[in-house]
Amino acid sequence: MTGDRRVETADCLIIPRQIFDAMLSHCKGGYPNEACGILAGEGNIISKLYTMSNTEKSPVSYHMDATEQLKVMKDMRNNDLSMLAIFHSHPSSSAYPSGKDVDLAFYEEEAYIIISLIERDAVVKAFSIRGGDTKEIGICVQED
Repeated sequence: MTGDRRVETADCLIIPRQIFDAMLSHCKGGYPNEACGILAGEGNIISKLYTMSNTEKSPVSYHMDATEQLKVMKDMRNNDLSMLAIFHSHPSSSAYPSGKDVDLAFYEEEAYIIISLIERDAVVKAFSIRGGDTKEIGICVQED
């Protein structure tokens, strides 16, 4: 199944509650800087979370550690998983891709999840970003 089909035809990106909560915890733990990571699985179902270090240590941008990225890619390959989403937090802005986020969206087949931390309860949204076009896609949190 191609990534285009996965994102375009799936009702939502399915994230188990435990992984969803761990992703939020990682982002809150990175505050006041952006936090980031990768979600992997099959089809539109997430089965593994990879938390990453933000080497920029910045409240307005992130850059994943290259050594960690290589380890993650190798682990996904060894476990027959595909990268389904890249996530990062917005500590002081909305859960919508910034211009920089759109410019740096190199993986057009994957979803981009943004976690806004400006409200008391985090706001989590997912997007398909292709050729500069941004389209929101659904997230379904699967209860354990």
